[in-house]
Amino acid sequence: MEKVVLWHNPRCSKSRQTKSLLEERGVPLELRLYLENPPTVEELEEILDMLGTESLDPILRKKEALFKELGLQGKSRGELLAAIAEHPKLLERPIAIRGKVARMGRPPEKVLELL
Repeated sequence: MEKVVLWHNPRCSKSRQTKSLLEERGVPLELRLYLENPPTVEELEEILDMLGTESLDPILRKKEALFKELGLQGKSRGELLAAIAEHPKLLERPIAIRGKVARMGRPPEKVLELL
């Protein structure tokens, strides 16, 4: 079975639940601790393509206090992607990637579509 790359935050309950769901099914996992290894703007664009969306809504945590602190409301797509790359705390998680397809782990069961 092809491995799944999981953009993971061990402090996030949804991320832990998603990891457990995949492990229970014997899926080979590669964990990317995105807070320690932030994605680039290019990687974020790739993720959006893999999710099949142009919208940043699935990956951007608009309710995160940092979003307001940085004054990101109304900013351009490029500015928002740059903000996520610079401040990975703004990235919604978890994101599971298998091949050229990605799924958000919200709810965690959504990642099972990759199997």
